[in-house]
Amino acid sequence: MASAQTDLERIYCEVVARGGAGLPSMMDFRRNDSRVQALLLRQPARSLGLTLPEVSAIPEPEVARQTEEPAKESGSELAITRVLAGCQLQEELIQCPGVAYELAANRSLETLDDGVLEPGNRLGIVPFDGERNDDEAVRTYLSAAYDRYIPQMLAIGLGANTMSFTAFHNAFHTLESGGVDFSERMEKTYELLKQDRKTLGLKARYHNELPESLSLCETINRDVIVCDNVRTNWVFVRAD
Repeated sequence: MASAQTDLERIYCEVVARGGAGLPSMMDFRRNDSRVQALLLRQPARSLGLTLPEVSAIPEPEVARQTEEPAKESGSELAITRVLAGCQLQEELIQCPGVAYELAANRSLETLDDGVLEPGNRLGIVPFDGERNDDEAVRTYLSAAYDRYIPQMLAIGLGANTMSFTAFHNAFHTLESGGVDFSERMEKTYELLKQDRKTLGLKARYHNELPESLSLCETINRDVIVCDNVRTNWVFVRAD
């Protein structure tokens, strides 16, 4: 347990030491924020009689920031992002001309669509087949992968438990540089989250922090806007 840097990592090590199966590697575990880490640990910890700390009380570990944050931008995304020019951020609402986007929360099990927790619903990120030192190829790949990731997290009711694009970008480089296929590992993590959703409850939100301005926001598609300040991610969904 000497390598554990947080209470959740300490519990992770204890679960693994006592034979707990199904958890990602420590490297992959650390790529998730504390809320997702708690979700991954809840079932195996409960079966071993271990108590998890309250997520709201868990300090986020310090991580090395990149000198330049990755840009998520392409021609088609620029066209969609222009929609935000006429929008206003109003706490838990983004009001645009003729349409509003509401801050997504985690959803209860009974509100999910039929079949979303079954094996047929896959994250579906394709493997990266380019060179990691090709910044343009990586940016294009991760932009498309992230545009898939966010709606799929919404589908299983985890709108308040998503990774920022920066964290997504960092996870890609960490995994791929270690010889681990990013798409495959993300798929395994998604399956673990689906299994946990079948048996474990969760809070709608874990904090009251809100984005400070629309400069932190980008469109995923015409139904979803994502805002982040690197440390915290917010997903806004088009209101019916």
